[in-house]
Amino acid sequence: MQSDAPVRWTFVKTLDIRDLVRFSDEEPRRSTVLDGERLWSEVVCLQESQGLGPLRDEGSDGLLVVLTGEVAAQVGRGRARMKQWETVAIPAGEDLTVRNASEEPSVVLLVVAPPPG
Repeated sequence: MQSDAPVRWTFVKTLDIRDLVRFSDEEPRRSTVLDGERLWSEVVCLQESQGLGPLRDEGSDGLLVVLTGEVAAQVGRGRARMKQWETVAIPAGEDLTVRNASEEPSVVLLVVAPPPG
């Protein structure tokens, strides 16, 4: 059976996250990866003892992924030292604080849905 519906071509737009990795001596460097209607994400680059947070959103769940380096993360009252490729969930309404935990720079990916208000 043949359909008269037009053919739709779907093009996938990719992004090499390494293009967003840049550091600043003054403060953590934050670069938005995606700012969509239902999903938001950013790359955070941390040097030395730089940190981010506490961050909180009452209506959004989050996911933190360590791309490089080592960080100390606090979610609510829980704490963890995280290495490359480790991840932690951030439930809506919980505080997130993340700090570089090594002499080497660290890069994390933060994903939030729905986007923060």
